[in-house]
Amino acid sequence: QVQLVESGGGLVQAGGSLRLSCAASGRTFSRYSMGWFRQAPGKEREFVAAIDWSGGSTYYAESVKGRFTISRDNVKNTVYLQMNSLKPEDTAVYYCNAVVSMRSTWYPKWNYWGQGTQVTVSS
Repeated sequence: QVQLVESGGGLVQAGGSLRLSCAASGRTFSRYSMGWFRQAPGKEREFVAAIDWSGGSTYYAESVKGRFTISRDNVKNTVYLQMNSLKPEDTAVYYCNAVVSMRSTWYPKWNYWGQGTQVTVSS
């Protein structure tokens, strides 16, 4: 059974930075493209960023392009999200999952979600 443990969230002022981590176990991590999603209060979960199995290709939602960077370490079975120039609208719970791409949109692959990590950006 897959396990996903997100960490690294916190409270930060607008313009600040955070680095999120997601440790995965229970699957052969390096086989999967991985991604980050977020869910703000009262809103649906949305795609943020994805990275292919090798780390050679990355993809971003328009709202975070140029500010966020996704990366992975297949030895540590961990995917990261470096978030710079944070804005109040980035406030959400952030989750990771394996991802699949369909019609230029990224979707979570697994039905399981971790507990997420809360990111709060104050103005």
